[in-house]
Amino acid sequence: MLELVRKRLVQLVIVLFLLSIFTFSLMKLAPGNPVMAILNADEMMVTEADQVKLRSELGFDQPLYVQYGQWMLGLIKLDLGQSYMSGKPVWDEMMERLPITVQLTVGALLVMVSISVPLGILSARYPGKWPDQISRLLALIGASVPSFWFGLMLIYFFAFKLQILPSTGMGTFSQTILPPFALGFPLAAVYARILRAGLLGSFSEDYIQAARARGVKEWRILWFHAFRAALLPVITVFGLSMGSLLGGAVVIEILFSWPGLGSMAVDAIFSRDYPVIQGYVLLTGVFVVVMNLFVDLSYYLLDPRIKQGKEESA
Repeated sequence: MLELVRKRLVQLVIVLFLLSIFTFSLMKLAPGNPVMAILNADEMMVTEADQVKLRSELGFDQPLYVQYGQWMLGLIKLDLGQSYMSGKPVWDEMMERLPITVQLTVGALLVMVSISVPLGILSARYPGKWPDQISRLLALIGASVPSFWFGLMLIYFFAFKLQILPSTGMGTFSQTILPPFALGFPLAAVYARILRAGLLGSFSEDYIQAARARGVKEWRILWFHAFRAALLPVITVFGLSMGSLLGGAVVIEILFSWPGLGSMAVDAIFSRDYPVIQGYVLLTGVFVVVMNLFVDLSYYLLDPRIKQGKEESA
């Protein structure tokens, strides 16, 4: 396990280095002029002298390798620079927005678990019957409907038609219902089918049949044997879908006017605020690599065969 952590930390450094090159190059190739965006934000008459002065202050008059080296030097010191628009450190701005995005993603995961686990279990216990049919229908809807369209439908029915929930904003409990549900329900429909397939495969294993022959109660077989084994493919897909979850969070934050990291990144793109964009991409990369590390570590807890295989190979 320690060897796995060491490899993942090395991978994290490599990923951050490649992401730094990618984001820096992409920002330089992107259309638009951040100097004009900053000057126009002050609603003042822009002269050529003002542009030259600001370009010098921002270091844009330096060669690209010098600009990248200065940015990387700051990154090593955990300094992501300052926002062009607000003048605040990028790290401080992201930490202000991070709790909002965490609240949205955690709420979406709770919605996903609370829907996918009961549906997956019922579908596996009664294959071909009405719980299985409902699970298949929800899986089809979740795989076919984009999160932004599903969010719009939730706003239309619950905010405008029924008028029981607010359509935008955050701060009250009622405002925290629709956004996590809009992000979590499409994922729940897909994971319910994955869990169903895993449970059906577990039920056919010899050790499950042996447990039933010994008279072990069905609920113990389900939760302590079959469910544990069925979680492996679910966790694998979960680790691979972290990028999709973060991408969906950006859309939901914009749709429901949540001031999280996603909306901050979109605003930075429109205003050509390169340090904020680069900081967001790097933070996202760190999150994805760390989540995949937890996924790999969970294999050791859920499947002892992996640990035994490592010990035998050693």
